[in-house]
Amino acid sequence: MSSHLSGPVVLGRTAVLAVLVFSGLEFSCSSRPAGVKNDAKVAANFSLKDASGADIKLADDKGKVVLLNFWATWCGPCKIEIPWFIEFNKTYKDRGFSVLGVSMDDDGWKSVKPYVTEKKVDYPVMIGNDELSKLYGGIDSLPTTFLIDRSGKIAFVHMGLVGKDTYQKEILSLLNDRSTVAMR
Repeated sequence: MSSHLSGPVVLGRTAVLAVLVFSGLEFSCSSRPAGVKNDAKVAANFSLKDASGADIKLADDKGKVVLLNFWATWCGPCKIEIPWFIEFNKTYKDRGFSVLGVSMDDDGWKSVKPYVTEKKVDYPVMIGNDELSKLYGGIDSLPTTFLIDRSGKIAFVHMGLVGKDTYQKEILSLLNDRSTVAMR
């Protein structure tokens, strides 16, 4: 019996991600701390407009733990995470926690406004751009999420879908860590 394949099958990055997502496995390219607190990179400040035209700045969340999520309306894993982020926002906002969403949709508000309204997203959402992507190392995959500690340093980075419990554990660790103070 002969086979038409004469070597190993090589799957592209997208195919591997699809297999992982649809098999229910957790996938994250980098879920480890971005570094020891003293060596962690400070999150780049930015200013973007939300759907109402208000300026949203990362610096406005000084002293808070911030979940900064890069996403798109067409991104399947993003659609899974957004309800978790809404829940986290409601649960932890009184403890100094904030969620910021940055859509990377090419058609901007045309897709994003209806999606945010339909899903009842209760945290600030902005439209990202190449400049912001570069500030954060180049956003090559969606979702990409940064957890930023109270001192403004990137504590965790996730590229791809990770479990809700992973986010919750990391958020709680940062909220309970009083060694990081607002220094930005």
